[in-house]
Amino acid sequence: MDDTLKIGLRIDVDTLRGTRIGVPALEQLLFRYGILASFFFSVGPDNMGRNLWRLLKPAFLKKMLRSKAASLYGWDILLMGTFFPGPLIGKRCHDIIRKVADQGHEIGLHAWDHYTWQSRTLSMEENTVHAAIQKGYNELIRITDKAPTCSAAPGWIANNTVLLAKDRFPFTYNSDCRGNQVFIPDVEGKHLRTPQIPVTLPTYDEIIGRNGITEENFNTHLLAMIKPDTLNVLTIHAEVEGIVCLDLFEDFITQAHRRNMSFVPLSGCLSDQQDIQYSQIALETIAGREGQLAVQAAHPLS
Repeated sequence: MDDTLKIGLRIDVDTLRGTRIGVPALEQLLFRYGILASFFFSVGPDNMGRNLWRLLKPAFLKKMLRSKAASLYGWDILLMGTFFPGPLIGKRCHDIIRKVADQGHEIGLHAWDHYTWQSRTLSMEENTVHAAIQKGYNELIRITDKAPTCSAAPGWIANNTVLLAKDRFPFTYNSDCRGNQVFIPDVEGKHLRTPQIPVTLPTYDEIIGRNGITEENFNTHLLAMIKPDTLNVLTIHAEVEGIVCLDLFEDFITQAHRRNMSFVPLSGCLSDQQDIQYSQIALETIAGREGQLAVQAAHPLS
């Protein structure tokens, strides 16, 4: 009997720099360790520099200072799309994305335009959200010659309108919220088709610099949060763990293997589920992250 503790590995790719530099580095690292993961790509314009206006919000500014964002992400990310239209990531990085797919990793859609998703999606109508998803969906088909099998909302920005729009696509699952177990979304009494695989573990930028967490004890702290007989899903970012924190992430992998933990694409977590319950989502705040994000309801529905 296999008693290995599984960790679902979700890799978010938000920017041109993350795709161009971080993705190849992570792909090579995972290849050395024999790991397959779920890559979620943003494939439209990189307009992430337009987030600079959020520095006016104290919570976002505090997070940027705590995580040393300028050195962590690089000024090319922080200013991208500020003065001129952002470059099209899928067009610039076609070969990189295609190689990840050819290596057998799970390919999912993050967004067409990551910035627009984070800043405007919650106020959009369902058909507008669906159209934005469709653009990214079509672009990934163009790049990989295959339809993406899953999706993951940027920044866990999602509401019932988003869930309804996504349920119109043939995704095997979505990963749009934080939570503690796989569930089927319930939207005002309607049970959707597509299961949700929530992220259960915090991200690097949420905990670094808080409560005594440093580079030296970060991995120990994160590994202690991974528990048996429960869902464990970790999100890393190509812009962080794929570049500045690549060595830190490799150390995390080696420590996890020594503890008899293994990494799987998120679909590997779905295959373990036998009795999936229904649940709703709500918008809540999470420590270390600015703004509200989708969170699985505390109590499942019957």
